[in-house]
Amino acid sequence: MIFQSKSLTNETLIDLYRSLLKPRMIEEKMLILLRQGKISKWFSGIGQEAIAVGVTKALKTDEYILPMHRNLGVFTSRNIPLNKLFAQWQGKATGFTKGRDRSFHFGTQEFKIIGMISHLGPQLGVADGIALASKLKNKNHVTAVFSGEGGTSEGDFHEALNIASVWQLPVLFCIENNGYGLSTPVCEQFNCGHIADKGIGYGMESHIIDGNNVVEVYTKVFEIAESVRQNPRPILLEFKTFRMRGHEEASGTKYVPQELFDAWALKDPIINFEAHLKDIGVLTETVVNEIKHKCSNEINEQLELAYNAPDIIASESQELNDVYAPFSYSDIKPVGASREIRFIDAISESLKENMSIHKDLVIMGQDIAEYGGAFKITEGFISEFGKDRVRNTPICESGIIETAMGLSIAGIKSIVELQFADFISSGFNPVVNYLAKVHYRWGQCADVVLRLPCGGDVGAGPFHSQTNEAWFTKTPGLKVVYPAFPYDVKGLLNTSIKDPNPVLFFEHKGLYRKIKQKVPEDYYTIPIGKASLVRMGSKLTVISYGAALHWAMETLDELEMKDVDVIDLRTLQPLDTETIFQSVKKTGKAIILQEDSLFGGIASDISAIIMEHYFKYLDAPIKRVGSLETPIPFAKQLESQYLPKSRFKQALLELLEY
Repeated sequence: MIFQSKSLTNETLIDLYRSLLKPRMIEEKMLILLRQGKISKWFSGIGQEAIAVGVTKALKTDEYILPMHRNLGVFTSRNIPLNKLFAQWQGKATGFTKGRDRSFHFGTQEFKIIGMISHLGPQLGVADGIALASKLKNKNHVTAVFSGEGGTSEGDFHEALNIASVWQLPVLFCIENNGYGLSTPVCEQFNCGHIADKGIGYGMESHIIDGNNVVEVYTKVFEIAESVRQNPRPILLEFKTFRMRGHEEASGTKYVPQELFDAWALKDPIINFEAHLKDIGVLTETVVNEIKHKCSNEINEQLELAYNAPDIIASESQELNDVYAPFSYSDIKPVGASREIRFIDAISESLKENMSIHKDLVIMGQDIAEYGGAFKITEGFISEFGKDRVRNTPICESGIIETAMGLSIAGIKSIVELQFADFISSGFNPVVNYLAKVHYRWGQCADVVLRLPCGGDVGAGPFHSQTNEAWFTKTPGLKVVYPAFPYDVKGLLNTSIKDPNPVLFFEHKGLYRKIKQKVPEDYYTIPIGKASLVRMGSKLTVISYGAALHWAMETLDELEMKDVDVIDLRTLQPLDTETIFQSVKKTGKAIILQEDSLFGGIASDISAIIMEHYFKYLDAPIKRVGSLETPIPFAKQLESQYLPKSRFKQALLELLEY
């Protein structure tokens, strides 16, 4: 191994050596603790330390790094207190995740490190968001994100590279090619000569670097990073390396030929670098022993602190309280004039007001800039707010939602318009596994609103008509809002944007240009989690939301039924159970109407909650009404049969007669 180290000072070389040695010695200790049952799992990076150390040392300490589970050198090179790291691995209360996640699945704003989730790929898109924030704030910062060669097969990799290239984001995509994705060799992962070749398809500069040569990693990344700070752009870096142990310790290494181990053992990054430093007189055996002794003492002392740290004491209230980021709601009442506007206009007005209030708020979505979006909600926005803040996106829902998460990490609010709610399935993973869990896991908010035009009765067929809120009401950490009136739309969207938690804001497109209402011209808020009693009576309770609420009221008008409580839920998560309970207690009968197909929908949960808590007040079985258990058909006759309008009337009459 040849080290071109003449340009580096002796201090830098010794610092690189110490930084390489520390994660190796920690790992060796952790492997002992693993065998002793004192930690539950370990992903070894032995043989790959030069990449994590070299990249981290080449970056500034206030630049974000997004490592994977084999990048211990990132954490140690940023000088995270070892006792806190050890406590994290042992599931102690003083760890970064309070025992809620293990190993390297955490982030820390203090050290500008954003840890991975097990779904690998989303990390890359999150880096895009952090880099976008840097570019918008003119910080001239680089963001480095790690992945393995196996992760480059995921769609998130391609979406992240495409977004970064189109927007010229200052991201270093650091791909550690160690030859195997768990046990699958690279020849079964991709069919090109090098991972670096993939950069060509995205118009992206790429480099191949010897991942076992810490001097080459450090000097090349240092030079590249400085260039990217001056000329923001993404760069794909392929580090050729090898891991000397299994994917994780339980996996073993039987699938790897012994000759590979023998060949790469000769390229050990620490042994070779130490020998080089001795050859050029920077290190002596005495100094090496002193460094190792000092490192060993530090590890043992810090382990003792971690052992003595308090164990987790399970607290139900603390667990529930940490699902969402704290949000102090401010009830802002409208004071100015009102005018009659459509549902769709209320959305547009709220977005405009919030773009003026939050000066760095970013809206992203397909065709939302010059075109104004599929429904023209953002028409004219770029002339007022500019293309930096009103951003057309490539067709990559997953990557853009991840980018929104990255913006939040960097302190910028964002709104993502999904062209249709149906398309959220292409970005499902980052919603339910990243946005929803990130605050509970390590205290980071996901300050993101996802706007979801949804719903049927518009003849749009199976892929443009779903009302799929039930996919998300089940997921702790998400807030789900689903208004039915223009007044509520504006107030609830204002609150959703203010809320630092991820909000899925469902907008029934069948109401866009159909429903009008007087709406205040100035800014006001409505609390998330509070239903609205839109009609009052004593005979029975009707519970609904969205377009289905209007169908319910039309049926009541047709039957001339006035003595009825009608509850507009407005928010599905959190759910206003108190309003439901008080109404059912008064009327003794309840019917729940949802547009979604019946099984697994929110009507089932509401029914169960009422039965559990207010069964003694019921005078009849609870009725649930929903759409057929089929995909949504296109033809008018089939769609009319699918939707629950006519079935609601029949169920309502049956409930009255019970």
